[in-house]
Amino acid sequence: MVIACARGLARGAIALRLCGRSRQAASPRPVSMSIDVILETRRLSKEFKGFVAVDQVDLQVRRGTIHALIGPNGAGKTTCFNLLTKFLTPTAGQILFNGTDITAEAPAHIARRGIVRSFQISAVFPHLSVLENVRVALQRKLGTSFHFWRSEASLQPLDERVHELLREVDLDKYADTPTVELSYGRKRALEIATTLAMDPELMLLDEPTQGMGLEDVDRIRQLIKKVAARRTVLMVEHNMSVVASIADTITVLQRGATLAEGPYELVSKNPAVIEAYMGSADAELKGPH
Repeated sequence: MVIACARGLARGAIALRLCGRSRQAASPRPVSMSIDVILETRRLSKEFKGFVAVDQVDLQVRRGTIHALIGPNGAGKTTCFNLLTKFLTPTAGQILFNGTDITAEAPAHIARRGIVRSFQISAVFPHLSVLENVRVALQRKLGTSFHFWRSEASLQPLDERVHELLREVDLDKYADTPTVELSYGRKRALEIATTLAMDPELMLLDEPTQGMGLEDVDRIRQLIKKVAARRTVLMVEHNMSVVASIADTITVLQRGATLAEGPYELVSKNPAVIEAYMGSADAELKGPH
């Protein structure tokens, strides 16, 4: 009887080992992808009670480039951004980052992978200084984000990196300025600095020049080009002069689907794109839209 029991336990141990092997074999594996593509979507779709906001979008963002996502109002651009960062769950399709399927991952996990976004509305702490805003973004690296009883002096080791980031976005001389006193364009630059503080591999910028005057638009245009020198940028932008001057590739959305893709020289002359924006294929596509 003891022998039979021992045999039963042995069989159980073997079964558990086999079960463990089968579970390991079933774990997800990275999906193969071209080396130069950092982000890819495959037939990405989103429906809201029968309304199709994003319709089977196939997107490929090449590493080290600035890729612009454009289209008339209601084309699905921001919804697409929300899908990529998992603020919305896709109805169908896949999202791949560095060859790995991230479709089912949570927003925080995706951010830790290196996909970090900004939003249409400037999201900074108005009554903190410029330095303090960037330091908040860096604080996660210390592992003290919820240590509310620590003194402010415990954050000083971050200040050197804060000044590096502020220099990168030309805000170093405003370090001690309350953020509420900055111009709108400089607030957007500060938001880019806080995004850079997360060490993104891929930056998603949602209408970075929205609501700006010409001087601020030019400042942010140059800033995006500067920070993209060592990173990949995917941006939604309505200002065609900005897109024309810095984007390597442009994807045009209309009614949630891809209408055209390519460099600005080709896309801006596409009759279907011009008609989508201007209502007539005989018009000219330029400036803010």
